[in-house]
Amino acid sequence: MEGVPAGLPLAMETDVDPELARRQGGHGRGRRMQIETDKADLLSGVRLGETLGSPISLVIWNKDSENWTTAMSALPPESDVNPKALRSLYLPRPGHADLVGVLKYDRRDARDVLERASARETAARVACGAIAKRMLAEVGVKVGSHVVSIGDIAAQPAGSLPEDLNAAVDGDAVRCLDPEASARMTAAIDRAKEDGDTLGGVFEVVATGVPVGLGSYVSWDTKLDGRLAGAMMSIQAIKGVEIGLGFEGARRPGSQVHDPIETAPDKPRTGSIGRASNRAGGLEGGVTTGEPLVVRGAMKPISTLRRRLPSVDLRDGSAADAAFERSDVCAVPAAGVVGEAMVALVLADALLEKFGGDSMGELKRNLDGYLDYLGRRGFGER
Repeated sequence: MEGVPAGLPLAMETDVDPELARRQGGHGRGRRMQIETDKADLLSGVRLGETLGSPISLVIWNKDSENWTTAMSALPPESDVNPKALRSLYLPRPGHADLVGVLKYDRRDARDVLERASARETAARVACGAIAKRMLAEVGVKVGSHVVSIGDIAAQPAGSLPEDLNAAVDGDAVRCLDPEASARMTAAIDRAKEDGDTLGGVFEVVATGVPVGLGSYVSWDTKLDGRLAGAMMSIQAIKGVEIGLGFEGARRPGSQVHDPIETAPDKPRTGSIGRASNRAGGLEGGVTTGEPLVVRGAMKPISTLRRRLPSVDLRDGSAADAAFERSDVCAVPAAGVVGEAMVALVLADALLEKFGGDSMGELKRNLDGYLDYLGRRGFGER
């Protein structure tokens, strides 16, 4: 991970490992979560508990890897190797990257595709996102998430979110603020497991304390909403992204969508000119408004089903049922944690673009100077 300013207090045990543990939680996770206990080993970029400004490199060891030394070896197989030890997969799973991968890269064995396409790689995203969250917290920005629906069960919208969102939901089986909906979601996951099926859902990521002015309307690739949407859509199984009202805004008249502007002397991070509501989700014209940033991700059901779907054998083209790999029944609560990481990484980049700084002290001075200017800017001609 490159670009983190010097002087950021950072410890794997308190800042990164707890986030990795959060990624492994949630009702509906599979046996792999019982095998792995993810922890990050720090290799470079930190000395005596503070970042140095140089690249930070981490390793997250896969405890199950010793069982895959033959199947995933970089060397050609021995002539007498048992074919079963190679764990080849010739029955691609609908909804996964198996089939498109073997066709794109001209492979026969889908094992060459599915290990890299696996959501296992999100462990690295969460580890790097944890460092981004640590940096954001130093300047007053908090990032959290909660589950708003699983399958066809939706939580009742909260009147206002807790100040520490993660602390409020991490103890819940599905990371939901609505206890009644949480119980029904948990039961639905259990039924899906009994049926050999899987469930998706929607999670919401909320970032508070974000200052006005991150991102840009000037060019398409600098718009922060576009960058956030791309980051969220890059997470495995995410098929839709909303910011603020999202698709609901398309069903309402403008008078019920746009946020009235008002003076807000108690909101220095909005430039003391705020919004009476936050239906825009903290972004207008690709630029942050200073109101809470609200991004939702819609996750499709996991592609690996115990009740296998029809497929084709890549060896001879015959009809067959898809393969089954060890998997989850529902991973929406964990996907919210990954979503936090991606939002934090995008916000950290945007923060450094706007305020710069080779050290945390310089970054904070630049941000403080900007906020101080906004407070003195006032109205009228310049």
